[in-house]
Amino acid sequence: MLNKKVANLINEQVNKEFYSAYLYLSFADYYEDEGLDGFANWYVIQAQEEMDHAMMMRRYLLDNGVSVKLDTIEKPNKTFKNTKEPLEAGFEHEQYVTSLINNIYSAAFEIKDFKTMQFLDWFIKEQTEEEKNAGDLVKKMKMFAVDAKTLYMLNSELAARVYTPSTTGPSK
Repeated sequence: MLNKKVANLINEQVNKEFYSAYLYLSFADYYEDEGLDGFANWYVIQAQEEMDHAMMMRRYLLDNGVSVKLDTIEKPNKTFKNTKEPLEAGFEHEQYVTSLINNIYSAAFEIKDFKTMQFLDWFIKEQTEEEKNAGDLVKKMKMFAVDAKTLYMLNSELAARVYTPSTTGPSK
């Protein structure tokens, strides 16, 4: 049985991962409206990955005898003045998610819950990648958004991204 505090934090994270997916879908919708289908594609895939993360955490709880409690997903309330703002908001959000994962890890560490720490190791590595990707997009947008041709090229690059379900996620 999982420690109650750790289990509650993971359950909260399940819901926050679903919120992340919802948030990223709202970014995708914004980019669709702006005619940037590549950026929209990138965020649709991000949303799919966040749902995968929620499902992995859900499975971990269930496999450890914890009932999952799903909450209402809050409506994203972001509005944007330009095409760079969703990328900046995405980067900030990934940093926030990293802090949440670190908080769960700290709680597991405090009670020497090595099984949960091992489970979370994958998410810590994943968050490093997520933050890097989000930060790189912000940098690219700052460089390329000033010119229509290079923005088109960046949009085309992002349109080529393909969703690949995680097969290397944390084990049970």
